[in-house]
Amino acid sequence: MNPQGERWTAEQVLALAPDATSRTAGGRLAAAGQWSGAGAHGQAVWGLCSGSGSKPYQTVVDLNGPGYRCSCPSRKFPCKHALGLLLLWASGEGGVPGGGAPPEWAEQWLGDRRERAEKLAASARDGGPGRGGGTGDGAGRGEKGESGGTADPEAARRRAERRAQRIAAGATELERRLADLLRDGLASADRAGYGAWDETAARMVDAQAPGLEARVRELAAIPSSGPGWPARLLEECALAHLLNQGFLHLDRLPEKLAATTRTRVGLTTPVAELLATGEPIRDRWLVLGRQDGTDGRLTTRRIWLRGERTHRMALLLSFSAPGQSPELALPTGLVLDADLTYYPAARPLRAAIGTRHEELPHASSSSAPSAPEGCDVDTALAAYGAALGEDPWLDGWPVVLAHVVPVPGDGGWQLADERSGSALPVDPRCAGRTDLWQLMAISGGGPVTVFGECGHRGFSPLTAWDPIPVSLLDTAAQGGIR
Repeated sequence: MNPQGERWTAEQVLALAPDATSRTAGGRLAAAGQWSGAGAHGQAVWGLCSGSGSKPYQTVVDLNGPGYRCSCPSRKFPCKHALGLLLLWASGEGGVPGGGAPPEWAEQWLGDRRERAEKLAASARDGGPGRGGGTGDGAGRGEKGESGGTADPEAARRRAERRAQRIAAGATELERRLADLLRDGLASADRAGYGAWDETAARMVDAQAPGLEARVRELAAIPSSGPGWPARLLEECALAHLLNQGFLHLDRLPEKLAATTRTRVGLTTPVAELLATGEPIRDRWLVLGRQDGTDGRLTTRRIWLRGERTHRMALLLSFSAPGQSPELALPTGLVLDADLTYYPAARPLRAAIGTRHEELPHASSSSAPSAPEGCDVDTALAAYGAALGEDPWLDGWPVVLAHVVPVPGDGGWQLADERSGSALPVDPRCAGRTDLWQLMAISGGGPVTVFGECGHRGFSPLTAWDPIPVSLLDTAAQGGIR
């Protein structure tokens, strides 16, 4: 690792942007003439950007996270100034010289971040309160305050019991709704419209069961989803019924399946508790891909990693209000030497980041592999089947496919395995994504390595390697592959 850290690529910087407008504005600021006093050292990049006011904006980025601070009034994270500074640094053309110590205003913020990270790590080790929710990466923007005081175990137990009772009441009510639907016949769902389902979803919110609410809203959307909807509705009703019954009879389930059921209804282990009681796994974790989604109320970021030594997949989740970028921002291709702790589950996948060790080169650098080791189609299907056997509510399982060729067709896209002659259909929900043609352009008709999720609808591609990682969804949002 060089003194100022491994430089990112422009693609990795732009992947951090909260929206297309920020990407465009950040690109305009990636010019040396816009900046003064810029510098980089270790994991910090800083600079002063001239703006409309009399004083330049003070911008500093902590690459370990990353985290950002800028004196501009923007409510976006990262703002256009942070993006412009990172793009200028990534270009490596001398606009951001290395070496030297950060100025006082930058060092004060960096020091505060280090202190918060150390307190959070100590809290996790000691079983203290720490921060709850989110991914527990402990190194996002870092602008939220820490929770203080000593938790009352008895009060926490009573709150947990009351919430469990509310969720049980919600599950019982949803069971009655499903029974009414099946008694009246599935055709009634097409005639009833969304109103009845909307009322049921609101009751699940009152029951503090976000997992059940999400399933109700999915049920509501199926009757308008096109031909074959009755079969799909019946399948989803069965899965909702299974989840309700699982939660109502948790005491009869194996411990790991019970943990999966709790998670599916919306009960998750607080991050500080997870890091304090769970078993951390240290590895070199390669960031395989990233996907942002929103339901109008919350933006959810999903980041997938795979361990070099353990070969285990991991999923990190981070959340934010609409219009803002979630805290966790790990560029595709980054390699982390870190401790990950998995949430309890029958088939563990979601994890939280604990201690970070040495920052490692990106997969795009000369000292890192250009593509991860992949499997064939048959192995991918077997992996999904095994995961589904342990978590029946699983929508997809992350896999890396090697030596597959994207093939368009009248019946939909496929990823053909040239070695075995097998082919995996692409999820029909991806049909409108222009990045499928971008994937075809990357392959040039030849085999490529592709990461994505394998599910009952097919394969959803997220990242391709040729030879560096290309985040398909990110580039689609940004207007094309670079």
